[in-house]
Amino acid sequence: MDLFSQIQLAGVIGTIFYAFLGLFLMMCCYVIIDKLTPFSLHEELAGKANVAVAIVMGSVMISLAILIANVIRS
Repeated sequence: MDLFSQIQLAGVIGTIFYAFLGLFLMMCCYVIIDKLTPFSLHEELAGKANVAVAIVMGSVMISLAILIANVIRS
């Protein structure tokens, strides 16, 4: 069998849609967290290179990605 004969267009479109949906939700969560903190996340991460904030934000983004993936899968 040909490799490309197994790929269905609906599956590809669904994957692309859910990928962009997940990215959009992650960006929305970043903006919400940025508004809730008393300091600017962008300034702390890019300007001051605060490693502690980077570790916390990385763990938040990983946990959000796991939650979003489980919601999409169910």
